[in-house]
Amino acid sequence: MNKDGGGSRNVLALIEELTLETWQPSGADVRPRVAYRGLGSENHGLDTGLFRLRGDSSADIEPHILRNLRKYAHRDASPGDSDWNWLSVAQHHGLPTRLLDWTHSPYVALHFATADLALYDEPGVVWCVDYAAAHRLLPEVLRDETEASGSGLFTVEMLSRAAATLEEFDTLHDAEGNSVPVFFEPPSLDARIANQAAVFSVMTDPRASLGDWLARHPELFRKVVVPAELKWRVRDHLDQANVTERVLFPGLDGLCRWLARYYGERPPDRQ
Repeated sequence: MNKDGGGSRNVLALIEELTLETWQPSGADVRPRVAYRGLGSENHGLDTGLFRLRGDSSADIEPHILRNLRKYAHRDASPGDSDWNWLSVAQHHGLPTRLLDWTHSPYVALHFATADLALYDEPGVVWCVDYAAAHRLLPEVLRDETEASGSGLFTVEMLSRAAATLEEFDTLHDAEGNSVPVFFEPPSLDARIANQAAVFSVMTDPRASLGDWLARHPELFRKVVVPAELKWRVRDHLDQANVTERVLFPGLDGLCRWLARYYGERPPDRQ
């Protein structure tokens, strides 16, 4: 089901719904310029970890979190000393930040929409955002960077040129004074980022909600629901396609997570 009330009755129809080219406002002339985010429950929104941690005081606590991360982390933890590199490291290792995780891959998004077996009695959801079209609405200093690259997507180097610090970044707003979102590819800190085809989103205010911004621009996103009764079929399809914890989380942790799920109890009709 998408935000307009459509539906998907089988796995192939669901995948077609996620990759619907005719929807993409940016045109997708070279490749789809869509970021996907899968969630196990349709009721889960787009609040960041930092906002869930401290709510409206996020802006006050964020500098302290990042300062202490820099202070106590191993000197080689970040590939560079910019705010954008450290923010990426923080998100990647589970520290609450203003970032949200996305992916280029609808299959990876479907993995995260079906990874939690405790949520199989309720619908999941995959958010789809045309980031290239969203970036056309950015302030000029940011828009110039992405237009010059031609990719529609930022890197940490591009962000550093447009706003060297988070303090500078937070001064950038649209014509109405609203915070705006940026989608960027993080540095390849390890194989997990590469295997998950990772993308991050960030708002120009740690308290701002991407969900609120998208609600003002409904033409830029789709919200595709994964029906509860379809989750096991999706999960089986992903396992056959080798989109599993073992691949997306390389190493023993991912291997053990995959084994625990794969050999865990299944409903009688899925034995």
